[in-house]
Amino acid sequence: MFNPNMLKVYFIAGSQDVPNHDLNEVVEEALKTGITMFQFREKGPNSKTGIEKENLAKSLLSLCRRYDIPFIVNDDVSLAIKINADGIHVGQDDRKISSFKDDFQNKIIGLSVANIEEYNQSEIENVDYIGTGPIHSTISKQDAGVHGGYKLVETLRQYDNVIPIVAIGGITEQDVMPLIDAGANGVSVISAIAQSENIEQTVKGFHKHYKKF
Repeated sequence: MFNPNMLKVYFIAGSQDVPNHDLNEVVEEALKTGITMFQFREKGPNSKTGIEKENLAKSLLSLCRRYDIPFIVNDDVSLAIKINADGIHVGQDDRKISSFKDDFQNKIIGLSVANIEEYNQSEIENVDYIGTGPIHSTISKQDAGVHGGYKLVETLRQYDNVIPIVAIGGITEQDVMPLIDAGANGVSVISAIAQSENIEQTVKGFHKHYKKF
């Protein structure tokens, strides 16, 4: 079952984000050192497809189960169902949540929401959390849109003071406190961990800012 604390240090990655490393090794190191949720986002140039993607997903799911951390699949509803993932995260241009929510009973459903307009046209009643961004410009997501800073989170939090929010987009550990102040429940990162030379130090660096609250 979903708990907003799962959003604190939410790592998102696919093989395309670690071209010079093994994704399983990167994710396991992140799991060992404290990420609170993992999302498998395999898309973009040089990403895996078909059986290769499925096998990688199964391997990463097994790792997450070993460390008791939720494993979320990005966009690919059929894959998430097939491998019995812990949840799904979809964007505004993906399938309507009502079309698959019955397959995710007692699982986690996340949705990307960048502004009030998207919030109002979304099936918020069917989601556990929303991902909001990009906070800063990012090279990890080619379709990320225009960055909007902390104000994105603040605006959505004022509009809905209940829905759990995770911020995304070029986030570093220095952003944690301002984003929590703005109303976020946690931060999701790709590059900060995927490209870190010291994953343990990076993950613990994110956590230390929560201890100040």
